[in-house]
Amino acid sequence: MIVKIISDSTSDLSDELLKKYDVDILPCHILLGEEEYEDGRNLTPEQIYSWSDANKTTPKTSAPSLEAAVELLRPYVEAGREIVCFSIASGMSTSGNVMRMAAAELEAEHLVSVIDSANLSTGIGLMVIEASIMAQEGKSAAEIVAAVEELKPRVRASFVVDTLTYLYRGGRCSGLSAMAGSMLKIHPKIVVTDGKMLPDEKYRGKMPVVVMRYAKDMEEDLKHAKKDRVFITHSGSEEAIIEEVRKYLESLNVFSEILITRAGGVVSSHCGPGTLGVLFIQGE
Repeated sequence: MIVKIISDSTSDLSDELLKKYDVDILPCHILLGEEEYEDGRNLTPEQIYSWSDANKTTPKTSAPSLEAAVELLRPYVEAGREIVCFSIASGMSTSGNVMRMAAAELEAEHLVSVIDSANLSTGIGLMVIEASIMAQEGKSAAEIVAAVEELKPRVRASFVVDTLTYLYRGGRCSGLSAMAGSMLKIHPKIVVTDGKMLPDEKYRGKMPVVVMRYAKDMEEDLKHAKKDRVFITHSGSEEAIIEEVRKYLESLNVFSEILITRAGGVVSSHCGPGTLGVLFIQGE
C-alpha cells in the first residue's frame, strides 16, 4: 500500500496541489478573542486582518486538536497503511506532539512517522511534495523519512514583510522598531533557520521595488537550486508584484514549475498582509 502523507495546515499548499499529491491536512486553530476557528476551513486571512486591526492585537494560534488528529489518522491506521506526518517547526507549535499522541492513542506508533519540518509555510510544502512523489513511487515510510531528513537542511525559506505592525503585535519586534519602520518604509527580510524566524536584510522603499531587490539578491542561490519547483507564497500581495516576481523567476530558466500559493491563516496572523516569500530547495 502507498504511504499516506499528512501535514498540518501551516504547509500552505493550495487545494489543487493537495489533490494532485493526495495530501491530507490537519488544521491548526486560530482564536479571534473567544471564537475558535480551523485554519483554512472556516476563516479567511481577510477576516483575520479585519479582526486584528479592529482589536489592535494578533490572533492567538494553537496546534490541532488531539481529537481531530485521531479521526484523521484512524482510517489509514485501520487499513494498515504507513503514514508520514509533517508539522511546523517544533519551536513554533506543539503540532508534531499532537500527531504523536494521536498515533499513541490509536496504538499505531509502528505505522506513523512524524517529521519536525524545522520550517513553516511552503518551506514545509516543498518537503511534503517531495515525500508525496516518493510515496507514489512506492517508497516505504522509512525511506521517505530518511530522504526528507537529508533534504531538510537544503530548504530555503524566507520572506519580506510589508508592514511591521503584525510582528509588533505578536511581540516579534519593538514598538519603536515598528514605528521607525513605518516612517522610513523599512521592510525586513525574515529567514527561517533551524526552525526559527530570524531577521536578515533590511530593505527600504516601496514594496514593488523591495520585493524585486529581495528576489534578485537570491539569484545565485536560485540558479543553483533544485530544478523541480519554486514557490512564490504571499499573504495578499498585489497581483502586479506577484507577476513581476514570477516573470523574473521564469527568466532564470531554472525551474520546471513556478507555483504561486496564498499563505494560510497562521502565517497571515503573524506576518500581516503584503508579505511575500520565494521558497525553494538548494541543489546538491
